[in-house]
Amino acid sequence: MTQQIKTLSTLHMLVCAATFACAATGSITVHAADGKQAIAVQNAWVRWLPNNLPAAAYLTLANSSDKPIDLVDISSADYGSAMLHQTLSNGSTQKMVMVDKLTVPAHGQASIAPGGYHVMLEDAKHKVAPGDTVHLKLQFSDGETLDAPFVVKSPAAAK
Repeated sequence: MTQQIKTLSTLHMLVCAATFACAATGSITVHAADGKQAIAVQNAWVRWLPNNLPAAAYLTLANSSDKPIDLVDISSADYGSAMLHQTLSNGSTQKMVMVDKLTVPAHGQASIAPGGYHVMLEDAKHKVAPGDTVHLKLQFSDGETLDAPFVVKSPAAAK
């Protein structure tokens, strides 16, 4: 009996450690609570900036369905504003433009990553710091929504 308790205790510690490691790296995959959603969120993180400067959120969306699905809206209880932007290069200059949607291809992925698409987060509703977790609500063209946790990283840790 004592050996079983030790084994279960060790297994519990390993599961907790693995869960913490996944949360710290942002490598958790989020699916809808009913398990029926075609879209999964992977590698979700926020690049934090000091002095209430806007932050940027990044993630990968994976679509397991036979049809393309659009990300059509983003909101957050942690920020007053969450907008999907794309960075466009024109020779030696870059500019950000707001976009209405991002299509995730059937059986494919769409990356929201530095230098491309990003979620601009403004007006934090409370103090946000590296190591925190914030939540973004993602709404899709098929009517589904996902509430996804995003780990907050400092600019140096985000590289």
